[in-house]
Order: sequence, then C-alpha cells, then structure tokens
Amino acid sequence: MAFELGLYTFGDLMPNAPAGKAVGARQRIAEILEAAKLADAAGLDVFAVGEHHRLDMAVSATTVVLAAIAAVTERVRLASAVTILSTADPVVVFEEFATVDLISGGRAEIIAGRGIFTESFPLFGYDLGDYDDLFAEKLALLIKLNAAERVTWQGRFRPPLQDAPIPPRPAQSRLPIWVGTGGTQNSVARAGALGLPLALANISVPPAKLAPLAELYRRSGLQAGHAADTLKISIATHMHIKENSQDALNSFYPYYAGYFLTHTPSQYRAQEIARADYEERAAPHGAIFVGSPQQIIDKILYERELFGHQRFLAQIDIGGLPFAEVARVIELFATKVAPVVRGAVDG
Repeated sequence: MAFELGLYTFGDLMPNAPAGKAVGARQRIAEILEAAKLADAAGLDVFAVGEHHRLDMAVSATTVVLAAIAAVTERVRLASAVTILSTADPVVVFEEFATVDLISGGRAEIIAGRGIFTESFPLFGYDLGDYDDLFAEKLALLIKLNAAERVTWQGRFRPPLQDAPIPPRPAQSRLPIWVGTGGTQNSVARAGALGLPLALANISVPPAKLAPLAELYRRSGLQAGHAADTLKISIATHMHIKENSQDALNSFYPYYAGYFLTHTPSQYRAQEIARADYEERAAPHGAIFVGSPQQIIDKILYERELFGHQRFLAQIDIGGLPFAEVARVIELFATKVAPVVRGAVDG
C-alpha cells in the first residue's frame, strides 16, 4: 500500500484558556468539520476523530461527527481515534460505522482501543477490573460481526446472539478494524495474532525505545500464520509546522503545555510540561513533530526506518490553538511535507 498521511483530533476544549481563547463545543465541532474539509481538499489520506466522555472534550459521539464529515468530503478516509470498545456494544459500533461507510462511499475505518481515559467505564456501568477481558471479548465479537451478516455468539458481557441479522452491511466488503494502543505489549501482540493492523500512539517516548514493538507485532502476526503484507502499522503523535523551526517551537509550546495541564486523564495528576522537556520531545529523535517542513520530513522518514510503518497521523489542533494556525499547518503538511515523504517512501 502507498504511504498514508493524515490527521486526528480529540476536539479538546480549553475551559480555562491558559494558552488560547476558550471556545464552546459547537464552534469546536464546526472547526473539526472545516479541518476535515481542508484535509480532504489538500489530498491528505485519513482524518480520524477520538471518543471521550468528559466536559473538556467536544466529541463523545464519534460516528455522528464522522457522518457529518462524510457528507462534506469526497475522498479522505474516516476513522475513529479510538473507539473505546471495552465500554461499547460491538453490535452498535458495527452498525454505526457501517452506516458511516455507506454515507461516505466506503471510507470508514474503526480504530478500537481499551482507552487511557477511563470515564466511560462508570458512565456505562462497567468494572475497570474487567478492563482487558472486556476488550478481548468485544473485539472478537466485532471481528465476527464484520465477517457475516447473521451472527450466533455467546459471551460474558452482553446478551447472546442467535442467528441475529446485523444491518446494514458496509459499502466495503469488510470494515478495516485496527487495534489502537499507546504501547502496551499485550495489545501489540494481540493485534499481530489476530492479523489486524496496529495503530500505535506515541506522544512522549523516544521512538527508538518503541521500535521493538513493531518487531513484536510482526513476529506475533507471522507466528499466527498471517501474511507479512497484511500486517500494517500506523504511528500517531502531536505535530506543529511553521516555515521556521524556532518559530514552530516557540509558538506551539504554550498550547502544548496548556493541553497537558488541562486534559490529563482523571486517574493521573495534571502534567506540567517544562520547556526543556518539550524541546527534548521535539528533538530529532524525540516523540513529537515540531519544526519546519524539512524537519517534519526528516523525522517521518527516521521513524519509517524504525517502524516500517504504512501510515502517519498527526494531532495538530490542541490546547486552544487558533483555527487559522490549524489551517496553516494542514496546508504546510499537505503541500510541503506529504509530496516529499510519499516520493521517498513510494517512489
């Protein structure tokens, strides 16, 4: 497959606006739709939308937002980032994504994860003690729903299905289902064993330290009998681009630091990101992508050598960054970075 470049968003809100101007959920969702339209028009490959159940995030109903995007775009693939499958009903997940697939003409994908933000567990009546068992069972059911229009199934966490029809069927013969993880070895090995593509998010760890996970994924897949060319990897991280590298570092820092201060998962303490730590993450071999177009190109290609991945996704609209800045990053990514990266990888 050709190397794919895209964007993802969580729709974060800045209630206290430490770094930028606070906006409401209505404006935030409108900006997400506009960003997706820009990405589509600019020729980017993927636009993904997260799921969170918090008052400081605008998107909880991911498929509703993706359907709205589907109606105003033509070619960009539409994914979740991620669907918290552990606290969802796989039947509902499949039917909603199949509907998005029909609306979009075959562009929907599911990135299924356990979720580092755990607010959905008490909200929907699930026990965090079942964290991994829930995900394993529901992922197995989702795969089965994707494979047949009538399903018989029984498990621990939902009522059984007896020759149940699962409508509608998607426009694609099967929906692409990715396993999303922040680097948990069990999740990586599970994706490989199931032969599902792996979506690896990394916002803080030096990429070289995570490279062994790509080896684990491919080894697990090959040992389970899956063909090497079906074992795809996506890498996701934060990104900011300006023509000048120092301008990029200076302008993005307050939004980046403000995002972590406000949006840390509830089970952790709020993170204060010092400037030195931020610059270490943004360094040539660090986790996040901040700099000039050439620096972003070099870093994508550096990670390509480490992971051999087929897709790169960037979160660019964090911490109250003004939409004009978001739009400019999309333009630079699509016009200055994407052609060079595709030429180097695919050419």
